[in-house]
Amino acid sequence: ETRRLIEDAAQGKSLRGRSPLAGKSVALLFEKPSLRTKVSFQVAVEQLGGYSLYMGGEEVGLGVREPVSDVARVLSGYVDCIVARVFRHEDLQELATYASVPVINALSDWEHPCQAMADLLTIHEHKGGLDGRTLAYIGDGNNVARSLCLALPAVGMNFNCASPVGYDLDEGSVAAATGRGIGAVRTMRSPVEAVADADIVYTDVWASMGQEAEAEQRRLEFAGYTVDPALMAQARPGALFMHDMPAHYGEEVPPGMLEHPQSVAYPQAHNRLHAQKAVLEFLLGDLLTSLVT
Repeated sequence: ETRRLIEDAAQGKSLRGRSPLAGKSVALLFEKPSLRTKVSFQVAVEQLGGYSLYMGGEEVGLGVREPVSDVARVLSGYVDCIVARVFRHEDLQELATYASVPVINALSDWEHPCQAMADLLTIHEHKGGLDGRTLAYIGDGNNVARSLCLALPAVGMNFNCASPVGYDLDEGSVAAATGRGIGAVRTMRSPVEAVADADIVYTDVWASMGQEAEAEQRRLEFAGYTVDPALMAQARPGALFMHDMPAHYGEEVPPGMLEHPQSVAYPQAHNRLHAQKAVLEFLLGDLLTSLVT
């Protein structure tokens, strides 16, 4: 299913004038600030012929102004899909439990699957396929790392993750990923070891939204985990550099790293639009029927 979505996202780049979401409405419920996720979803819905309604966290007060279950039930009577960007993954799960329409995870503290879909699309385009490729993730075992860990083995890729002590991916996610496909999953301490066989080198911020109070301590503990040209030189020739953005220059990357000759960070960001369009059409258009048949 994931492979088919990636292929359809790639093919959809050249398609115009289609309206599989005609007459459909999508609620964008965002507790967290956003650039790429918000814009890509809004543009995706409009390009597919639908209508989107953006609601910030202060407008809804998810779980504060009213229960999550009530929000889910009410929105289900207005819209055909809920795209939710939340602080707590439990709130996302509760939305999905009580909503009678599809709920898309646009980021939670546990996973960021839409980002992983765009990442797979980018690798597919720039490496000519996914099978047998190895991605080295350098940094915090956060929501982005977890989604990559779960996604890559299922499509035949290998996943190396190098993190400092105390910031590893949880054992449950590693075990689940290992059992999902033929790709290998390895965790380690050394960034050099992680990138040695890598076709893609990937990093993310050391302190995510909501972790600002930990930022100074994390800067100390993540010393040596910066992805720079010297580390890229340790990867396979022609390895891609990826970053989901926003970047904290001077921390996980030096200034100018997103413009490095091997960087595909900006095409990766642009692919959020195309991956999201494929997911929306899968859920609300006729793609699900074609998959089944």
